[in-house]
Amino acid sequence: MTDTVEPGSEAYDTYHEAGDILAQVLDEAEERVEVGATHLEVAEFAEDRIRELGGKPAFPVNISVDNEASHASPHGDEETEFGEEMVCLDVGVHVEGYIADAARTVDLSGNPELKEAAEEALDAGLDVVEAGAHTGEIGAEVADVIEAYGYQPIVNLSGHGLEQWDAHTDPSVPNRGTQQGTVLEAGDVLAVEPFATTGSGKVTEGSKTEIYSLVDDRSVRNRQARQVLETVREEYRELPFAKRWLDSPRADMAVRRLEMEGVLRSYPVLQESEGELVGQAEHTIIVTEDGYEATTEP
Repeated sequence: MTDTVEPGSEAYDTYHEAGDILAQVLDEAEERVEVGATHLEVAEFAEDRIRELGGKPAFPVNISVDNEASHASPHGDEETEFGEEMVCLDVGVHVEGYIADAARTVDLSGNPELKEAAEEALDAGLDVVEAGAHTGEIGAEVADVIEAYGYQPIVNLSGHGLEQWDAHTDPSVPNRGTQQGTVLEAGDVLAVEPFATTGSGKVTEGSKTEIYSLVDDRSVRNRQARQVLETVREEYRELPFAKRWLDSPRADMAVRRLEMEGVLRSYPVLQESEGELVGQAEHTIIVTEDGYEATTEP
């Protein structure tokens, strides 16, 4: 389950510290998303800026374009430039393992209503948040707004709880109404993230993978794999990391070996199943008795 934090506690203050860093970095990174800039430039700027401000990336910066919804992060020598497209920028920050997670859509495609649908859906979902609210109520509000725009919510993606050193934990926060789910408590830490699409409302796994995480911390025989595992264990623990973060000449081979042995988990890019556009909006919140505090608002 998600962490439950009390105002004035160390965890509460540190969640807010991470959120303050993220809000500043997301604003600065958004300004750099423009036609002709490269994905790698924006990702590395954001990740370096997080470190400069006293945090660390909670996961690799996700730069999802057009039909991509999540887990798209550039590799180390990528030269892909932004064009006239829909860009979802998803950033995570942690301070001592306490995580902030937020996203916004940058419209370079001339389709601003998709961005607006995601943002208004997030606002509507957050409006019903308070202690005693049900996660299914959040999903119902999200879906109502997105469908009113003529789009579909992506139903096999959801918001999620946050714990120290764990960026995706219970409860799931759906993007549609459901009887199943969880009743929120004061102090719950959640990332609420509507996805709106011009397509069918589902995502599937693509072929590209740049992001991994540690799932089984056990010994391995191969020397290069051991070196990479040691780095992951010390630097990232169970948080997701990018292959481009590994300072190893044979990182690709070592990561593949560790994945085959079940030590690492891969996160393939998630794509809208019909190849249609995706828009996203997200904030991290702490639930209160009569509402919430958004740690990632400026």
